[in-house]
Amino acid sequence: MASALELRQVSAGYGETVVIEDIDLKLAPGECVSVIGRNGVGKTTLLSTIMGHTTRHAGEITLDGKSLNGMPSFRRALAGIGFVPQEREIFPSLSVRENLDIAARPGAWTLERVFDLFPRLKERLDNMGNQLSGGEQQMLSIARALLTNPSVLLMDEPTEGLAPVLVDTLIEVLKRLRADAELSIILIEQNSRVAFAFSPRTVILDKGRIVYDGESEPLRADPERLAKLIGIVE
Repeated sequence: MASALELRQVSAGYGETVVIEDIDLKLAPGECVSVIGRNGVGKTTLLSTIMGHTTRHAGEITLDGKSLNGMPSFRRALAGIGFVPQEREIFPSLSVRENLDIAARPGAWTLERVFDLFPRLKERLDNMGNQLSGGEQQMLSIARALLTNPSVLLMDEPTEGLAPVLVDTLIEVLKRLRADAELSIILIEQNSRVAFAFSPRTVILDKGRIVYDGESEPLRADPERLAKLIGIVE
């Protein structure tokens, strides 16, 4: 069976600048993985590379066994990659309903299902995007990505800037998404507590390279080892 998503010896960056190097990462159908690391180590670049927003210098990216190399971003989205960017990027001058309608494609994820996940959005259907709180905008960004009915969902630091109570709410949402056997997820997180609660597998990036790819629990149980791998201590 083909991997849902696979990166083989991928190096990429912006123009001539290489940010991530020799990345080998494989995601099975229905598998979830958290990616953690300090600021500036290449986490966002990793997702941007999968989406086709960077310059790929080497390696191959495949989705369901088919190469994405050279494929423009919009075709990657149509092929089944959903993206929740760090900046959320909702349409501020459109209503919640319009933001969702624009993204919706046929599949298991429907308006009813995202409203079950985010009841607040149903209450705010007629509000403009710029009338939503930061937490509501994040909900809308995730809901919009789900309505594209992706096979792989990329999420870039969805808890950033949220109040602790909203972080806990989002953790519960992430756990519900994890239970969807049809959806593979890569979660980028600064908050290791969120990352470990979300997935049993964690990848650590440091200086653009993968320095750990394995079980989350040993990292949770050994903060000193975690700090060394992330590069906080030598």
